[in-house]
Amino acid sequence: MPVYVISGEEPLLVQESADAIRLAARERGFTGRELFHVEGNSSNYDWSSLISEANALSLFSDKKIVEIRIVNGKPADKGSKALTDLCANPNTDNILLIILPKLEKSALNSKWLKVLESLGAHIQVWPVKGDDLPKWIQQRLQQSGIQANPEAVQILADRVEGNLLAAVQEIEKLKLLSLDGKVNASTMSSVVADSARYNLFEFIDRMLMGEAQSAAKSLRGLKNEGADPLSLLWAITRELRILVRASEQVVLGQHSDWALKNAGVWDNRMGLFRRALQRCKPAHLRMFLYQAGAIDRGIKGARHADIWDEMATLVLSIAGSQTLQASNIKLLLDS
Repeated sequence: MPVYVISGEEPLLVQESADAIRLAARERGFTGRELFHVEGNSSNYDWSSLISEANALSLFSDKKIVEIRIVNGKPADKGSKALTDLCANPNTDNILLIILPKLEKSALNSKWLKVLESLGAHIQVWPVKGDDLPKWIQQRLQQSGIQANPEAVQILADRVEGNLLAAVQEIEKLKLLSLDGKVNASTMSSVVADSARYNLFEFIDRMLMGEAQSAAKSLRGLKNEGADPLSLLWAITRELRILVRASEQVVLGQHSDWALKNAGVWDNRMGLFRRALQRCKPAHLRMFLYQAGAIDRGIKGARHADIWDEMATLVLSIAGSQTLQASNIKLLLDS
């Protein structure tokens, strides 16, 4: 049973790494996929049920990927034992894919991770920051068949402020607007300017600021302009994961600014995240993240859903309009 572990705090790169593994697995005949979300206190998760389902389902279906997402990166004692048990009794009809956030040193040296690594590969995803961001953007532009001079690349790097998803979206826009495949500073400035009536950056900022109605209006505008719902969800989820990580540190006694900075928030966006962190309790943030996972499954056809309606509910909830409660959350019942 091959094992792949992906850990890191950059959602786009984590997603692309996981997609590459899933694609290679499908080409090798692993057409099924079972997804397990481990959220909150890992000690309370039903790990025995996970093992039973992972093994039992393989008797009645095609070869499959068993994908386990551990939100806090800490499986605890029960989870550690469950993971090592899975590895001790490998099933050749399964590929084990485990997705984790950035791991602390203690986790990197843990027995359970060493066992997983012994059966496969551990891909650690690092944020692209500072001087590396223009290089990353230049590489992405070249892969898309676009030639851009250093000044143009720097303009895009300054605009996206480390948001790789935003950079990819702008590059997709450039592919459509740059007919000759060449981009200079003037072209780049015009393309990345806030020329659209509604744009992703304003939408995210309004949501974080708690401007519920304004954020909902921006979401409607993005929908009407043909925005990709999966790209919007990625952007929302990226901010949610940052808030979840920061809120966990605050609960442990860390100052909110330190927790946000440690979670990767840029100084010029600290105020936005501080407002969101003050407004949303940790339990609510985890519930929002869980609902985002349900919407993701809906977008990908794994469950029936009114995607835009559910996304609007999620956005309003994050912005402070208490429309999403545990009693009406749409669970992943058809996984």
